Amino acid sequence: MKLWIGIRLLLAFMCFSATLHAQKVLFMGNSLTYTNDLPQLVAYLAKNFDKSLETTSLCFPNYALEDHWNDGLFQKMLAEQNFDYVIVQQGPSSQEAGKQMLLEYGKKIKNVCAQYGAQLAYYMVWPSKRYYFTFDKVIANHEQAAKELRALLFPVGVHWKTYGKNDFSAQLYGPDGFHPSPAGTFLAALTIFHGLFPKEKLSELKFEDVKKWVPDTRSFQGMTQLVHKKKDMNR
Repeated sequence: MKLWIGIRLLLAFMCFSATLHAQKVLFMGNSLTYTNDLPQLVAYLAKNFDKSLETTSLCFPNYALEDHWNDGLFQKMLAEQNFDYVIVQQGPSSQEAGKQMLLEYGKKIKNVCAQYGAQLAYYMVWPSKRYYFTFDKVIANHEQAAKELRALLFPVGVHWKTYGKNDFSAQLYGPDGFHPSPAGTFLAALTIFHGLFPKEKLSELKFEDVKKWVPDTRSFQGMTQLVHKKKDMNR
């Protein structure tokens, strides 16, 4: 009897400890990530669902994966901190050079992640309005990199393109036609949050809690329904 009680207490303690452990995520990218502070918004969404998530940003203007690798900061951060996920982002990467960089440096980064118990994930972005015709290549190259390296893929670009086909008032592009508007960043954050916590019902998210980023309820509902329906996360 005492043994059974002891086992139950141990299991209860383990479950309690698990709830205290915050998942730690490192965002590594450029201005497409730090515009409107995407990492903080993902953490904010997690908090709204009572999820413990800590996000750290390692982002610099015009940086690609090669630049982060050559800097060496990423390697030091993983050695000093226990990250669960490393979410990498570079430019649209629609051309062959960009695709090769996703593959070559993605593989190098993944090897470091494996060394420290972190999981690599790609944050698929979008092309500028000027080069919108390259969108399919952006999607294909990110999907190929994630598949070949068996990495996670947050298909923000897929959602971005699908959303653009509908008549919503919220504009995803910012004034320069490339960087995200607050609504664009919200769509990206929603996609990443749902990828990290796929069992959470996005329909439970309240518009009042996110109207700082999305200007109207119809656009908000369109985003949540779109992201929730997509099942193309490459796990």
